[in-house]
Amino acid sequence: MSRRAEASVPDLVERARAGEARAVARLVSLVEDASPLLREVMAALAPYAGRARVVGLTGAPGVGKSTSTNALVRELRAAGQRVGVLAVDPSSPFSGGALLGDRVRMSDHAADRDVFIRSMAARGHLGGLAWSTPQAIRVLDAAGFDVVLVETVGVGQSEVDIAAQADTTVVLLAPGMGDGIQAAKAGILEIGDVYVVNKADRDGADQVRRDLRTMLSLADRDEDAWRAPVVKTVASSGDGVAEVAAAIEEHHAWLAGTGELVARRTRRARGEVEAIALTALRERWDRLGESSALDGLAAAVAAGELDPYAAADRLLAERPSTG
Repeated sequence: MSRRAEASVPDLVERARAGEARAVARLVSLVEDASPLLREVMAALAPYAGRARVVGLTGAPGVGKSTSTNALVRELRAAGQRVGVLAVDPSSPFSGGALLGDRVRMSDHAADRDVFIRSMAARGHLGGLAWSTPQAIRVLDAAGFDVVLVETVGVGQSEVDIAAQADTTVVLLAPGMGDGIQAAKAGILEIGDVYVVNKADRDGADQVRRDLRTMLSLADRDEDAWRAPVVKTVASSGDGVAEVAAAIEEHHAWLAGTGELVARRTRRARGEVEAIALTALRERWDRLGESSALDGLAAAVAAGELDPYAAADRLLAERPSTG
């Protein structure tokens, strides 16, 4: 797109709202690149956000996340819903971009204008998500997608960040990928709203399901808390995917009925605000470091002339130079 079109944020937003995939892609790129236009973009999108259901899909590498996402997109489209997909990939060590690019395994939906698929680079960010994921979710939400699926990079124990970004978190496991104890150690029993045992045509699927149900039943929960279902699927053939979609729908209804949906989204917004504020503070500290203020405070702490808390207070009280 031309620089003139790039600079016209209201025009981009209007075209994205009208369903133009190129405009949606451009807005996501502005988010990923931390463009100087980002503040304007977020302000323009704010009135339209907050309507899409955000569903996270997570699990260890090899459990079939991309295949499951592809199958779930097909199921949601059959129900007439517009679907946006953010697939967070490992970063290239050379370009910093997503290694896998737009998912070839989701090419079934390439010609569907009501499906938007974008790969995003994690760029070294821990937790299985890109730093810009919350803003990218907002772009797809404001663009009118009914459901936003966020597929995480698959990094094991660090992958639990998705629970903070999604209304519903779907955790995938598969036979032969480690027993239930390993799942508990990875922390996924604390984050899942729906559990899926994929590749259920393999030996051991019933055992994985039983182990999961047993461990979930031992969790300390309130009487009216959500009881996460465990669904078996064969995503490559579509078996069981309708049941997963139904479980997601049931969980959304529970969230809306109990007030937890508003609570989760408020926590999500709070985390996003904190992340932006902390980034601004780090940039401010960098500017202070150039003027030797931070170095001077660090030297005082190292010499025992100042304690680190007092030094932090002084750092926060500093005003970066405007020259």
